[in-house]
Amino acid sequence: MNLNDTDFALFAVPATFAQDRATLDARWKELQREAHPDRFAAQGASAQRVAMQWSVRINEAYQRLKDPIRRATYLCELNGAPIDAETNTAMPPAFLVQQMEWREALDDAGDADAIERLHAEVAAGRAKALSSLDWLIDEKGDFAEAARQVRALMFIERFADDVEARLDAQGQ
Repeated sequence: MNLNDTDFALFAVPATFAQDRATLDARWKELQREAHPDRFAAQGASAQRVAMQWSVRINEAYQRLKDPIRRATYLCELNGAPIDAETNTAMPPAFLVQQMEWREALDDAGDADAIERLHAEVAAGRAKALSSLDWLIDEKGDFAEAARQVRALMFIERFADDVEARLDAQGQ
């Protein structure tokens, strides 16, 4: 193992969007056992510091690989299509229209039922966007379009939080 390996190489999994969560979980536990600083107690402080670096690196990789949006972001960046969400707001045109419709629907929602319906619609939109990432990355290899889709998913995540906050406010 090398600290500079990709997360995929570190976890010995293919560099694909589709990942088996159970495999990632099992590999994380295995890697953490191997790198746990207590295993290096007899080798001194220097060995323990290196083990701690490994432990941090393993945890960072695990967090990135287990989260679909972070994994897609990482794959796009590895393949020359950085997300740059702060400066690049390019998204699929159809999504921009959907985004405006959702915002209006949230503004117009007068009761918990309307907000619940919107919440379900947003969840379905998230599932569809994740599915398209699987196709764009693993099947088509179109990382530029996948990056646009990731930016759209980031919006969906933030908007879903807004919808949930509105639901919580309705419940009080």
